[in-house]
Order: sequence, then structure tokens, then C-alpha cells
Amino acid sequence: MSAAKEPVLFRTTGRAAHITLNRPGALNALTHTMVRRIDGALAEWERDPAVETVVITGAGERGLCAGGDIRAIHDDARDGDGSASAAFWRDEYRLNARISHYPKPYVAVMDGIVMGGGVGVSAHGDVRIVTDRSRVAMPETGIGFVPDVGGTHLLALAPGQLGTHLALTGTQIGAEDALLCGLADHYVPSDALPELLDSLSTRPAAEAVAGVRRTPPRGVLAARRDWIDACYSADSVEEIVRRLLAHGDPAAKETAETLLSKSPTALKVTLASVRRARRLGTLEQVLDQEYRVSCAALTTADLVEGIRAQVVDKDRRPRWSPKTLAEVTDAEVERFFASLGERELGLAQE
Repeated sequence: MSAAKEPVLFRTTGRAAHITLNRPGALNALTHTMVRRIDGALAEWERDPAVETVVITGAGERGLCAGGDIRAIHDDARDGDGSASAAFWRDEYRLNARISHYPKPYVAVMDGIVMGGGVGVSAHGDVRIVTDRSRVAMPETGIGFVPDVGGTHLLALAPGQLGTHLALTGTQIGAEDALLCGLADHYVPSDALPELLDSLSTRPAAEAVAGVRRTPPRGVLAARRDWIDACYSADSVEEIVRRLLAHGDPAAKETAETLLSKSPTALKVTLASVRRARRLGTLEQVLDQEYRVSCAALTTADLVEGIRAQVVDKDRRPRWSPKTLAEVTDAEVERFFASLGERELGLAQE
């Protein structure tokens, strides 16, 4: 395979080592091969004294990474035994944990679309850059899945109920809102990125970022905190929807309608996941939980149906089963959190 066709590229320029996700036609969606190669490179650079900073970017003009390769997950869930997806998540979640504890500055350039697995390879870093083009989201409930890659850990730490709102709705947010929610650290205008990347080759990450960091354009979430916090503090998805519909703000009503378009099962499991993540505390504990939830999702009809409707056939008309929130029982939600026994991820025990 020629270098141009490699799914992930590695190079070192001066003091900085660069990871470039290189599937622009697929919005740089992560494959298992990419995850393994990134993990191997990080392990090598950790031991290399010549590498002082690691930088991750995405090829093309559209974004860093739209997530994992969900077409492959769809095919595995529909036609296989789920083992390929489980193996992918096992290595992906371990990579997320490695990034969170990386001993050298890990600079994530979150330009353009950054969703799902893209959040996992960026938002656990310690120098997270958003731009005027950033669109950050965890949109899993729209495909019958639940936020993973440590997403429920990150969202559980967001102020008030903002994380619950983002987890349930899958709403895309821009730079200031990503900063507000703790998913990013610095705003850099997209046209200043070449200067930043060049500077990282000769200067420490903190100095390079300081030279181009700016104040971001105004976001929208801060002005909506009153109804977001009031509505999402409810104990159930049904009550959240009821409060949103009764609030009176047109944005709250629109949000309720958005929720009612998502997988009822995924919504209830996501709410439970975020609430439990708050109690668990460490990223490793949450990743262990997410691995159980993800493996359980492979056995549901909604995951296959959601990916079919949104990505494969693109008719945008998923037929969820069960169809309504009322039909999703507490016992069904609890099933997603059951121990996997010998198949546990086990990060918290390492």
C-alpha cells in the first residue's frame, strides 16, 4: 500500500510527532487497524526522547474523525457473532485510556467534524484545540447505540446537566460550547492552524498554542442552562421529555421532539450510563462499563436498524423496537450493565 493510501500516517518534524488520520473519503472513520497502529506509535514515541509533543490531525477538509467504522459494526452485528466489534472496542478503549495518561503533551486538533470515536482520540488529550469549524458530538442514540470511548465519563463531568443533554440528543456543538462542557481547552482560528503546526516543531506545546489562541465566537448552551438543568435533572427520560414539552421555550420543545426521534432503548441506557459514570469516577471504570454496554448493544435490533437507516440506506426512518419509552423496562436497561465475566475489559483492575 502506498503511503498516500495508508489509513493513518505518521511523521516526525522537529520536536513533534504527528498522527494523521487518512481516510478523508470516510471522514477519517477509525478502523481496528488504525487503532492498533496509533497505539503502537504512541508506545514507541513515549520511549523516544527526541519526541516531546504528539499531534493528531485529520486528512481532508471535513474534519478530524467522524467516529468508528460503523458500517463494519453493522455488518458484524447483523451477519457475524459480534466478536470483531468487541475486539475493536477492546483495543479502542485501551487507546482512549492511554491517551488520557500520556506522559507527553498530546495536541488534538479538533477542526471540523469530531464525533464518537473522534472524540475518543482527541478529548482525552491534555491540549485540545477547537476552531471556528469544529462540530463536536456524541450522536450514538440516533443509531441505537450509547456514547462510548469514554464519552459518558467526559459528559458526566460537564457543568450541570449539559452532558446529559448532549449524550441524549447527540447535538453538535461549536468551539465555545465545547470549551464550556470541558471537551476542549483552547480556541484557535482554523486559518491559524498551519502556524500552530509549524510552531509545534520548534516550541513547547504550551508556547505554540499561546501564540495563536483566541477568544471563540459565542456559543448557545450558556443561554440555555436554565431549562437544560431544570429539565434534565429528572429521574427518567419520560420525565425529561415531559418537562421539555412543558417548559415553554421553543428550543426546549424542539429538543423534546429530537429525543422522541431517537432509539427509546438507547435513550434510557444512555441516561443510566451517564448517571452511573458520575458515581464511578475514573475513566478506566467508565470504560469498563461502556464495554459492557457496547457488547450488549450488539445483541439488540436497534443498533443494526439505526445504522441501516442513518448510514446504509440513508432513509432516516429507523423502526425502533420497542417503539416507545414506556415499553423499555428497567430490567431491559439493567441487562446492558451485567457483568461479562471472563470477557470483561478489566481496565480498572490493571
